[in-house]
Amino acid sequence: MDTHSSIIIYNVTVYSENQTLKNGYIKLTNKKITEIGEIHQYVRQPKDHVIELSPSYKVIPGAIDVHIHGVNNADAMDGTAEALKTMARTLPKEGTTSFLATTMTQSNEAVEKALRNAGAYIEEQTDRDAEVVGIHLEGPFISPKRAGAQPPTHIQDPNVTLFQEWQKAAGGHIKLVTLAPEQPNGLALTSYLKETNVVASIGHSDSTYDQVGEAIEAGASHITHLYNGMRGLHHREPGVLGAAYLRDELFVELITDGIHCRPEMVKLAYDQITSERMILITDSLRAKWLKNGTYDLGGQPVHVNDTTATLADGTLAGSILKMNDAIKNTMSFTNCSLEDIVKMTAENPAKQLNLFDTKGSIKIGKDADIVVLNENLDVEMTFCRGTLSFKKED
Repeated sequence: MDTHSSIIIYNVTVYSENQTLKNGYIKLTNKKITEIGEIHQYVRQPKDHVIELSPSYKVIPGAIDVHIHGVNNADAMDGTAEALKTMARTLPKEGTTSFLATTMTQSNEAVEKALRNAGAYIEEQTDRDAEVVGIHLEGPFISPKRAGAQPPTHIQDPNVTLFQEWQKAAGGHIKLVTLAPEQPNGLALTSYLKETNVVASIGHSDSTYDQVGEAIEAGASHITHLYNGMRGLHHREPGVLGAAYLRDELFVELITDGIHCRPEMVKLAYDQITSERMILITDSLRAKWLKNGTYDLGGQPVHVNDTTATLADGTLAGSILKMNDAIKNTMSFTNCSLEDIVKMTAENPAKQLNLFDTKGSIKIGKDADIVVLNENLDVEMTFCRGTLSFKKED
């Protein structure tokens, strides 16, 4: 196809930023969305490449996964460009067009290597794959009481100086940090993150409700994987969970695989938090898109069996959840609409990462990061910055 031509996805339901068009079309030119309208408004140009479908097909903005460690035998902690390229090539299959390469608690040397690698990759990546829009530093500044699958031997107190060194190593690309603000120097690091436009997320934390309030005052605006790795709800101590439910200042991540939390708890969270503040994540490991077996997570063996990934002692160790399955599950568990899904997979993460001027919705002038779903909500096609990155085989 001529590089100067436009792609038109025609006769589909378009979930644009301000309305849903049932007999619509969308035009992609030079990496951007250049037209959106109803099919009777479309005027064909000589170089247009038209993909005609049917209104049962739905066009939504590509998902932005703010918490993902790995996929297809690659992990951000591998510290290689090849690992990140494998992630970026694979994720469009599940409707993800942007993501934060997520690290985990490891030695300072291992973390720094991963950060340097991701920072360099971000500067050199190509348009045809899912875009690494930044780095999520998950740990090591977390609570030993809420380590989960994070190796306890490498957990350390929050440290502004060390974070500054790591941000420099990453070329300024760390966009989100999961930390336990109740730990020594936790509020100081939270304040510093806020000052430098990095999202401070409360996670792997034993904070009380009041301590979460203090963290919000200091600049925290996000909760890492709700329910998992946090002080839960008690009628005399609402904990991190209660704060996630009640504090409107917080965006809240949720893994909707039905394993990290039961479907009923997904519905409870959704009913309380709503699509205005919720962000769907996968928190997936290198084992996603691979067969059952034993894989590595931060030097620990992880056993994968059909839908679940666990350490030897049975501790949940991330997920093998695909984003399109997260969408289907969430709609099934909560009865939410696809418009709500668009908020939770695209709009909210884009706003939280300060990317909403270019990503997170279907609007003229924004990046052409779009996903075509069929009537079963399976991914038919994914476009990353206007390039067809995935097409389902017939």
